[in-house]
Amino acid sequence: MPQMPSLHVLIHAPTEAALARARSNARNLMKARPDALVEIVANAAGVAPAIATPDPATDPFLRLCGNSLAGQGLEAPVHLAVVPAAVVHLAERQAEGWAYIRA
Repeated sequence: MPQMPSLHVLIHAPTEAALARARSNARNLMKARPDALVEIVANAAGVAPAIATPDPATDPFLRLCGNSLAGQGLEAPVHLAVVPAAVVHLAERQAEGWAYIRA
């Protein structure tokens, strides 16, 4: 049986509800395709709930927007990754061929 190519999936979570959907999407994706690379990019109103409601299953995939953190006067916990600007990260990943999903 031919091996399927590895998936690279970028899930955008700009709101609290989108973050919940993104976390669920990531869990389901990793069950179905454990070899997939996945990132959840939280910005705007998705940043504060990402900090307030940790999720050990999906936090390793989470990338918080540094601009959103600064704009809201928040600091990321040490276990969460931060990208300088979500808009740039999203665009760069898509240019690299990652599939974009808006949660």
